[in-house]
Parts: sequence; C-alpha cells; structure tokens
Amino acid sequence: MFATLRSNQKPLPSPVLIVENELPMQNRLRAILIALGYGEKDLLVTGNIADALETHAKHPCAIALIDIRLSDGSGIDLIRTWHACDPALPILVISASNAATVIVAALQAGAVGYLLKERDDIEIALSVRSALRGGAPIDPFVARYVLETSSVIAQPVVRAIPAISSIGGSKPAPISVKLSRRETEVLTLVSKGLANREISDLLSLSKLTVESHIKNMFKKLHVRSRTEAIFEARAQGLLP
Repeated sequence: MFATLRSNQKPLPSPVLIVENELPMQNRLRAILIALGYGEKDLLVTGNIADALETHAKHPCAIALIDIRLSDGSGIDLIRTWHACDPALPILVISASNAATVIVAALQAGAVGYLLKERDDIEIALSVRSALRGGAPIDPFVARYVLETSSVIAQPVVRAIPAISSIGGSKPAPISVKLSRRETEVLTLVSKGLANREISDLLSLSKLTVESHIKNMFKKLHVRSRTEAIFEARAQGLLP
C-alpha cells in the first residue's frame, strides 16, 4: 500500500526534521518517510529542543515533525519559535497527547496539523504527504475537540457594527462573515489538502489570484493560517 503513496513526479521537499525523544517512534517515522520516497540522507532526527534548534540552524528543514513532550521542554515552544521566524515552514505535530488545551495551543503556535501517535502508519504517511502539499491534516479525534473550542483558535467572526448616534438609538446589528463563490471554492480545495499551484491549475486561475483569494479569506475569518481558516469556516457553517 505504501507504494501508492510515493511521489514520483516531483522531488520530495527535504530535509525532514524529526523531533522525537522516543527511539521506537523515531524508527517508526524513519520507516514511514523512507516508504514515502525519502532517503536516509534526507532525514534529520533530534530528541530535544536544544538539538532541534541547532540542527535546523545548520540545515534548514523543509518540514518538521514534532512531538509535544520533549526531554527539555514543550514542543509548543519550539513550534512558536520556528513559526515566528518562518511562517511558511510546515510543522506537523505527531503526539500521544490528546488534551484539548495542548492541541489548541499547538495550532495557535503555528502547527499546520496535529496527529495522534496511535494512528497507523498509512494514516501518518497520508498526513505527512498532505502537509508537504500545503494541506492541514488533523486527526479525526483531534478535530472534534478543536471544532468545539474553535472560538479559542481565532477571534469571533460575528462582530457588531459600531453604534451610530441617532434619535432612535439603534442597537448594533451582527455581521456574519460572507465568502464569495470563488473564495468558497478555493477554501474547499484548501481543506482537501491541495497546494496553491494545484488549486490554480484546477480552477484555471493564476497562482497570484489564488494567493489573493486566500489572503482575503484570512482577513474575513480573522485567522492567520490555513488550518485556522478551515476550522473557523466549518464552525461558521461555510464548509461541510
């Protein structure tokens, strides 16, 4: 089954940095990534935050797979640091922690996705490939908690019109977010894990136009990442 997951059309972005302090999980992730088409030389493995920072400084990675519970601190701090320096870096959390507060904190810090270690190798491989293509892979178990707490991830998108001085003293009326038909099409494809170039080809739009639609959606939804946009749009009933 892994053979069908290999990407033989384009070189896989590398290197991949694995930040995981448990040896069995390190070996498991190595095997999954090699099955996807990576070579040993494409994989960098560290077991703590200090080594991860040093390794990434010397060899900037194309994607990072990070655990939350590390020997010298929380992976969330590492995510926050890297995201502040490079918001475009895909950071995928693969952790045993299913605590809602941890999940939300990781996504707020800048992770593009969150997967539980209990998932099988095929599910993890699909999630890694989705992240590489610009998607936002979220474990189904995790998604339920995030949707329930979506108001924590992004600012509320239902806002009030500032009061207008008038004789009648009109009350502020709520404004709901409205996406254009094209913005909805683009966001739907984003939620399926498609990258901007793939969306551009599918909708016969320029890559610049697709990026413009995504920026407009971010402004309307008051979010800063594709992951937040998907969750907020679903919470508002803008996506199935």
